[in-house]
Amino acid sequence: MSNKTKWIALAAGVLVLGGGIGRAIVHKKAQQSDLAQSSASAQAPQMTLTSREVMTAQPTQLTHTIAISGSLSAQRSAIVKAKVAAELLSLKVREGDQVKADQVIGKLDPQEFDTKLQQARQQAASAKAQWQIAQQNLDNNQALIQQGFISRNALDTSQSNAAGTKAAYEAAQAAVDLASKSLKDSTVRAPIAGQISQRFVQAGERVAVDGRIVEVVDLNSLELQSPLSPQDVTQVRVGSPATLHLDGLSEAITARIARINPSATADTRSVMVYLALPSHPALRQGLFAQGEIMLAQRTALAVPLSAITRESGRDQVLRVSQGKVSRVNVKLGTHSGKSPEGLPMREVIEGVQAGDVIVRNATGTVHDGQAVKLEQPAAATR
Repeated sequence: MSNKTKWIALAAGVLVLGGGIGRAIVHKKAQQSDLAQSSASAQAPQMTLTSREVMTAQPTQLTHTIAISGSLSAQRSAIVKAKVAAELLSLKVREGDQVKADQVIGKLDPQEFDTKLQQARQQAASAKAQWQIAQQNLDNNQALIQQGFISRNALDTSQSNAAGTKAAYEAAQAAVDLASKSLKDSTVRAPIAGQISQRFVQAGERVAVDGRIVEVVDLNSLELQSPLSPQDVTQVRVGSPATLHLDGLSEAITARIARINPSATADTRSVMVYLALPSHPALRQGLFAQGEIMLAQRTALAVPLSAITRESGRDQVLRVSQGKVSRVNVKLGTHSGKSPEGLPMREVIEGVQAGDVIVRNATGTVHDGQAVKLEQPAAATR
């Protein structure tokens, strides 16, 4: 073997040996890095979760509800309109005034109607006199025809005159009744008991027939009109209870479904339900309300809504077990409610058991796989 060949073989051996040493060094450094990271993780302090950040899953009283909203309107309301055309002489009520049924609240100018009534009465008196004369002639002719002093045609004529004058008198009397009604209609009365909500005219204005004068509403008959989808309306019944919340009113108002419309609206295909409300001094027509119709109640395992997230089509919660946070899939039920602290709750039928510790806010600082520890309650002091 030549010297050149020996040198080539020696160089190749050095390269092979160097590569093996290099790989060994790289592997050693990787092991050291993993060990350092493990040590750092072991030495890192665990996050402490307080009682405000976690809760223990336990059976809770839940209610299956349907959300509703709408405006309040009075079942009994009436717009008082003028029954005759005349000038409005007086109107005694204004917005907010309380009125009774059949109470006089205004007056239209009665002069024209009083004059027409006097005219109708005089015409009726004249017609009555003519009828009495015709009737007297008929009585006389009936006596004369028995004696043969008049012909049968004369008797028929007197009978026709009596019938015609009687009909004229009855028509005149009807005109008296009509004129009397017009005079009576010049007095404006409240058709129902309630409060004045609107006043459309002022004294001195001329009001046409069917012209609006005031609106009266009965606040003791308020109801909520709310549309429901075809799916939701099949679950409710007349008498189903509901809880309503109104702007400016701190306490909730209880209500019940009084009626369900048999027809759906043409544009939205929704069905209107009507909820009767109890009398309350703060309720007003036109106020907006929202709430829930309560369908069924039961005790079930529940978690806060804020603890539930959805990923890849599955509902999930963060559960704390053995000092570690883990993400678990859950199956939700149909019932909902509130915790004693007022948190919205949702029924869980799979994935969580009673006693499991659940993170209240699933979008907070903790994450799946994180090591945590629970805050210990403070020892009672004597």
